[in-house]
Amino acid sequence: MPNPKRRHSNTRTRIRRSHDALRLTAPNHCSRCGAPVRQHRVCENCGYYGFSKGADKKAQNQRKGRTFCVLRC
Repeated sequence: MPNPKRRHSNTRTRIRRSHDALRLTAPNHCSRCGAPVRQHRVCENCGYYGFSKGADKKAQNQRKGRTFCVLRC
C-alpha cells in the first residue's frame, strides 16, 4: 500500500477531525417517577421502561453468568 509523499498540514488535519467530537446527550426523564434516565434504558429508580415493567436486575445478573454454545450442542 503506498504511503503519502507529503504530510497533511495542521489545518487540514483539524478540519478533517472537526466532526469527530462526541456530543453530550440530554438525559430523559422517567414517565413514571420523573428520575433522570439515559435514553432507551430501564429506569434504575423504579425499574420501568415507559409504562411497562422492565427486566429485573436479578435476572440480568443471572444471564451474564450463563455461557451460550455457538454451535448446536
